[in-house]
Amino acid sequence: MNNSLSLSRPNLRWLAGGLAVGLLAASMMGSGVATTQAQSSTDADETLRTLDVDGVGRVNAVPDVADVSIGVVKQDKEAGGASSKAAAAMDSVVTALLAMGIDEKDIQTTNLSLNPRYDWNQDPAPIVAWEANNMVSVTVRDIDAVRDVVDSATDAGANQINGISFRVEDPTEAQMLARSSAVADARAKADQLAGDAGVTIIGIVTITESGGQQPQPIYMARNEMAMMDSAGASTPVMPGEVELSVNVHIQYEIE
Repeated sequence: MNNSLSLSRPNLRWLAGGLAVGLLAASMMGSGVATTQAQSSTDADETLRTLDVDGVGRVNAVPDVADVSIGVVKQDKEAGGASSKAAAAMDSVVTALLAMGIDEKDIQTTNLSLNPRYDWNQDPAPIVAWEANNMVSVTVRDIDAVRDVVDSATDAGANQINGISFRVEDPTEAQMLARSSAVADARAKADQLAGDAGVTIIGIVTITESGGQQPQPIYMARNEMAMMDSAGASTPVMPGEVELSVNVHIQYEIE
């Protein structure tokens, strides 16, 4: 009996030692959680505070290039006949443009189509004609020559002007001015918002930019062209100015 009791004492001492180690480990683990919580609290305090603002800058410039959409539309009872008529007319138009000094690389086909025309008064509607459409885009690098280009094209057989768009060939300088204006606009808004909100701007986090030229299109209907043709009038073309705009989105850091 005494031997059994004496043999159990070392086991009791070992158990007590194990409990002590376990309690120490638990104590250390508890300390680690507290440290983590404290760190998380610190991170929360250091969250970046920002103010997002959009700015716009606009600059007007005199255009030096025009893009003119010129076309011919021809009809015939046969598909081949319509295509042949349109091709012949466009060939005459292109020849006239080249004779004016327009570079061949500045003439590009933009549409070539052939469609049936139906008589919807009958059921079923029969095909009564075919319509061929041939369009080219002409880049005119001399603004003063735009009206002559239009007149020469119509004299050569063009019966459709889908539009004239003016632009600046090299917008770099104007875009730089618009960009500076956009940034200044954004900063003025940010300063007002920060002042009203009682915060201070201490830096910039991000800047993004978008924008570009806004071409000024002029459209001419087919009946207007016919009226000018019959009157023998020269086509009035006013290039005016084009607007170049830059938009910026700036994220400011505040405190």
